[in-house]
Amino acid sequence: MTIPHPPALHDLVTVLRAPAAALCGSDGQLRTGGADGYYDDDRRMLSRLEVEIVDAEVRPVGRSLTRSSEARFTAVVQPVRGAAADTDLMLERRRVLTHSALEEHLRLRTFGDAPLRVRVRVRAESDLAPVHEVRSGERIRPVPPVTAGGEVRWDRDGTGVVLTADPAPAECRGEDGTAVLCFEAELPPGGSWSLSLRVCASPDTDPASTSARVPRTDFSAPLDSLPPPWAAPTQPPVDHRRARLLHSSLEDLQAMLLCDPLDPRDRFLAAGSPWYFTLFGRDSLWSARMLLPLGTAVSGGTLRTLARRQGRRDLPEAEEQPGKILHEARPEPLRLGSLTLPPLYYGTVDATALWVRLLHDAWRAGLPEAEVAELLPHLRKALRWITEAGDADGDGFLEYRATVPGSLANQGWKDSHDGVRWSDGRLAEAPLALCEVQGYAHAAAVQGADLLESFGAGGAELLRDWAARLRERFREAYWVCDDVGPYPAIALDGAKRPVDGASSNMAHLLGTGLLSPDEAALVARRLSAPDMDCGFGLRTLSSTSAAFNPMSYHCGSVWPHDTAIAVLGLAAEGYHEVARSLANGVVEAAERFGYRLPELYGGVSAADSGPLPAYPSACRPQAWAAAGAVAVIGYLESRAAAPSPGTPPPQAGNAPALPVPTHRTDTRPGHSGRLRS
Repeated sequence: MTIPHPPALHDLVTVLRAPAAALCGSDGQLRTGGADGYYDDDRRMLSRLEVEIVDAEVRPVGRSLTRSSEARFTAVVQPVRGAAADTDLMLERRRVLTHSALEEHLRLRTFGDAPLRVRVRVRAESDLAPVHEVRSGERIRPVPPVTAGGEVRWDRDGTGVVLTADPAPAECRGEDGTAVLCFEAELPPGGSWSLSLRVCASPDTDPASTSARVPRTDFSAPLDSLPPPWAAPTQPPVDHRRARLLHSSLEDLQAMLLCDPLDPRDRFLAAGSPWYFTLFGRDSLWSARMLLPLGTAVSGGTLRTLARRQGRRDLPEAEEQPGKILHEARPEPLRLGSLTLPPLYYGTVDATALWVRLLHDAWRAGLPEAEVAELLPHLRKALRWITEAGDADGDGFLEYRATVPGSLANQGWKDSHDGVRWSDGRLAEAPLALCEVQGYAHAAAVQGADLLESFGAGGAELLRDWAARLRERFREAYWVCDDVGPYPAIALDGAKRPVDGASSNMAHLLGTGLLSPDEAALVARRLSAPDMDCGFGLRTLSSTSAAFNPMSYHCGSVWPHDTAIAVLGLAAEGYHEVARSLANGVVEAAERFGYRLPELYGGVSAADSGPLPAYPSACRPQAWAAAGAVAVIGYLESRAAAPSPGTPPPQAGNAPALPVPTHRTDTRPGHSGRLRS
């Protein structure tokens, strides 16, 4: 499958307030040709916004991210001719995302003793491109602007965007696809001049276009009337690095919340800006689960939002099946190279089991029983998919094979085309039964049985028997060995052979109950080896593998959420020394990224003392990276010491305790208990 190289994101400044985000260079300018732009609801509303001072050079001298939705940029203005060593003129630029608009506030300040007359020119463009067009990296032609009455408007496919200015420009014209706004600024001695720009969706967007969007995927910003979805930790970390990472991560997570249009009281986390700023089953579930110690509101909202879209029929083109939890939901089809996905796409082998696990853990964390009870019919459907349809060939393992041309070839969390490898570098051939999916399924069956039994429903013993048989089958089929020792294979391939690439997937088995204590010890030992623990977290693939590349997407890079899952699993099994090493590696990496962790980064060795390379197209922020940071910090703060010898291990499938606030936020005030679909 051919997917183009997306434009780089690693050196861009991002402000966000879901479902909108704005990305720009370090000087504040939005330039054409890359990923720069103002995005809203999966479209790029503005692709260029450059501010110029006529006959002068604008030199950036500073920037700061004041909060997730606001950034400030400072520049000095140096006249082209006759310039002194110092300049008297400064340009300040403040960018703010509101629920409905991008606002740009500019101020020119002079520190001279003479009046100034300055000509300011703003160049703006819009391509109104769906995010997948931007991600393709191909050049996109701008939409011709329409200028009238001092404002600019662009329209494409029934979607419109408007740029307004206060004060109004002295001149506003279109010029080869670019809107040019000209202003005359008069500054008294020691005075200032201000300009405000506002970009928002046109209020009279074509109804025919909006009606063509999929209503069950048209997500929006949460209601302001809702209480915060989580409480801040009662005792912030004393360590300044952990404190900064925790603050930044929670603020970004707050800015990534979306609500369900079918019930706006339900909130969930969008996966990541800008490529995945929507509902993703796997990402949203893991993010919610990692935040459970801070409250159950996001977990409840995520569970219900996904339950409303749970598979109801066999629809091969969407890979939908009854009981299956979706992979992603977008307002329109995704087209990226040869990859083509419908708005509601179900091509994921793990989200259904993860949904069951979150329901169980949210219940244990305090989700009201009435809310759990209303989800029990969805639980039964999910468990039926896990134990029946998820095992397509009847061999007792959950596997996947892409059934539709143009869909995802790999349907676990490592969903790139080359994400599953043999130790000699060969690609594994489908259908694939990933090791971690068997762990998720085992935990889902055991925990689903506990839920059914606790709520007086039948079927618990059948599920426990199914889980016991899965344990035995896994033990017989998955274990392989190399020079370091035994470990679980990443998958069984189409011929039922164990694919022996040593990967981070094995870490996801810890805490699921699928492994015996001796087997968990072998996994912990393997994760602690330097081919896996690079000092900045857990590598996705061992450095001894022939396919290892520290800058690949899934074959040697480090993903913070992946490391966080390993940390929690190791702690659940009692391997705190290994867990601490991996957790401290994530904090070390976070410092190098300004305490805003990206989706992934290079899996280089910290022992080499070189720079930690960014992965160019990684989303930053990314929900499960931020949530993983919260989980890692919680572990370091509360579980730094290993339990004393003889302490029984935690219940299988449960993450270790994290800092819990003294009170919990109610999930949904006034919730009627009715789940609408």
